[in-house]
Amino acid sequence: MAKILIVDDEAAIADLIELTLAQAGYKCDTAASGTEAEDKLEKTQYDLVLLDVMLPQISGFELMEYLQPAGTPVIFLTAKGTLADRVRGLRLGADDYIVKPFEPMELIARVEAVLRRTGRLGTVRVFGLEVDPAGRTVKREGVPVALTPREFDLFLLLVRNRGLALYRDVIYERVWGDIAEDDTRTLDLHIQRLRKKLGLHKEIRTVYKIGYMLEAE
Repeated sequence: MAKILIVDDEAAIADLIELTLAQAGYKCDTAASGTEAEDKLEKTQYDLVLLDVMLPQISGFELMEYLQPAGTPVIFLTAKGTLADRVRGLRLGADDYIVKPFEPMELIARVEAVLRRTGRLGTVRVFGLEVDPAGRTVKREGVPVALTPREFDLFLLLVRNRGLALYRDVIYERVWGDIAEDDTRTLDLHIQRLRKKLGLHKEIRTVYKIGYMLEAE
């Protein structure tokens, strides 16, 4: 399971990011300043750092110069969205640059893309199952559960958004692409098969007039 350091001096934003990533199965620490981040980085090895630019004591750009020799992947997550700022961040070696405000699902997707690209995407454990996004496998007590590619994509979407009700059209867009939104039977059948194969009859919940969600543990 990937471990992520969130560096942001706005407590409400840091808490929101931590909650979003924790629901997606990531372990997170937070730091409210560049100095605090340096202390944590000296003691702990992280798979990814989410870094604000405007920080007290040491700016995110300055901290990036400290991070670069260690090779730790970095995503700038900041309100400084000018072209010059984005170019500077990427030239310093950042793997991505996200401008606030952001959508939680976009953040998860961008985090996963960087972790996958850098070979740091770890196994997620949920309800006794081991989900490996990189290997595209689901195991129960070490034994693989046979899922079709579409079933795996659907379950992974639910896992990444645990505790969040997903609208049907969002699920279709993320899993099937341009499939017709009124083809509700396809989604319902896939959900039924997932419940049966994974033994998650209660945990994968139908949300009335919205869609589906995977309960948070």
